[in-house]
Amino acid sequence: MKIIQYLISDDHHIFRKGLKLALQDDYRLKCIGEAEDGAKLMELLQISTPDVVLLDLKMPQVDGFEALKAIKQDYPALKVIILTMHDDEQLILHLMEAGANGYLVKNAEPQEIKNAIHAVHEKGYYFSDIVSNAMLKKIVRQDAPLTKHIGSAAVLNEKEKEVLKLICEELTATEIAERIYLSPRTIEGIRAKLLEKTGTRNIAGLVLYAVKNGIIN
Repeated sequence: MKIIQYLISDDHHIFRKGLKLALQDDYRLKCIGEAEDGAKLMELLQISTPDVVLLDLKMPQVDGFEALKAIKQDYPALKVIILTMHDDEQLILHLMEAGANGYLVKNAEPQEIKNAIHAVHEKGYYFSDIVSNAMLKKIVRQDAPLTKHIGSAAVLNEKEKEVLKLICEELTATEIAERIYLSPRTIEGIRAKLLEKTGTRNIAGLVLYAVKNGIIN
C-alpha cells in the first residue's frame, strides 16, 4: 500500500508535534515537513511532493485562506484538509467552495484525522459531521447557494445520474468503474462533465446539487 505523505502548516509548534505523535502509529502515513505559516508552506511545496496538507487558518504572514487559494491555483491535485478551532457554518461552506477537501476542528479524535487523510487521498474529499450539517442546513435555508446553478436541475443522462449517486456514496473512481463496468478514466470524464453541467466546483457542490434536486435523499 502506498505511503501517504503529508505536511502540517500551523503556527503552534506544540500542536504540530502533538499531531505528528498522534498520527505516527499509522504506518501508511508519513509527515514530510512542517510550516509555521502559509509563506513557509508554499516554500516547502516547491521542494517536496506531499499528497495531503493539514492546514490551519489563523497564521502569521500568509494565513490559511490565502494559502488554500494559492495551493489550488498552483497545485490543483494536492488535497487540503482544514484543521482549525473554528466551526462556523458559513466559514465551512466558504472553504469547501474554495476547494478544501476536508474540514476538521482541532479537538477531533486522532482516528478521525487519520480517516480524513486516507479519505481525501483515496476519494478526494472527507465530509465530517460538521461539514455535512452545514451543507444540509444550507439546502434547507435555500439561501445563497454553494453552486452557481443549484436551484435548477441540469439535464443529466441516466449514466451521469448513476455516477453521481455513487460519488455521493463516497466511492472512488476505481470503485465506481468496477461497479458499473467502465474504466476509471471514463468515470473521471463523467465526473468532470457533471461538474460542468451542474455548475459546481468540487465534490461538495455535487453532493449539494444531488440532494437539492432529489437525486439522493
